[in-house]
Amino acid sequence: MSIFKRMSTIFRAKANSALDKAEDPRETLDYSYQKQLELLQKVRRGVADVATSRKRVELQASQLQSQSAKLQEQAQKALSMGREDLAREALTRKSGLQGQIDDLQTQHAQLQGEEEKLTLASQRLQAKVESFRTRKETIKATYTAAEAQTRINEAFSGISEEMSDVGLAVQRAEDKTQQMQARAGAIDELLASGALDDASGTAKDNITLELDRMSSNSDVENELAAMKAQLSGGSAPRELSGEAPGAQAPQSAQQPVQQPAAEPVRPQDGDAR
Repeated sequence: MSIFKRMSTIFRAKANSALDKAEDPRETLDYSYQKQLELLQKVRRGVADVATSRKRVELQASQLQSQSAKLQEQAQKALSMGREDLAREALTRKSGLQGQIDDLQTQHAQLQGEEEKLTLASQRLQAKVESFRTRKETIKATYTAAEAQTRINEAFSGISEEMSDVGLAVQRAEDKTQQMQARAGAIDELLASGALDDASGTAKDNITLELDRMSSNSDVENELAAMKAQLSGGSAPRELSGEAPGAQAPQSAQQPVQQPAAEPVRPQDGDAR
């Protein structure tokens, strides 16, 4: 029994929590106001029904009073004609009608009192309904403003569900971007070191890559020396122009030097032997 009791308690707690999440105070207030309007309408219908019954009793009492007055005249007329028996019968009927009239008057007084009570209750209930309506609208406006403020604060703080999803998406995008940048840098380094083959050309070994770098550096130094020469208005230093110290000018700028023709060496007799 304790297991079933715990299961029932857990189920009720879960159901209560789910209902709390699904409940909207504004909808609850509107529903309560609607129920109060229905109750007020029922009270008003009750007042109308009691007033109708009272009016019906008044009409019945009026009709009985008319009949009683008619019987009174008939009794007097019969007595004047010497018909005492008829006068007695008319007075007997009048007495029965008077009893009904008294009962109707009692009912009329009760219905009138009930009508007054219901009318007063209807007025009080209507005042309460109007007061509840004003309070309901105030609470709904306050709740809406608080809800909007809460959502704004959550959006600014980044704890809302929508903003958290956006934040996660941005974080994933940044992580993927960094990963792609790191991969591109690693591939560039592997291509530069010759560990990977360049699909657009021939593969280069370390010596070729080193020579390419030296050539690139030499071009940079030459261009830098030319820029300095233009700025200074003079010629660039030889060591910066790529010429080694003590190197001779090009062959076209020097006088040709006549070298004596070398005589052929004849072998000696001993060497021939």
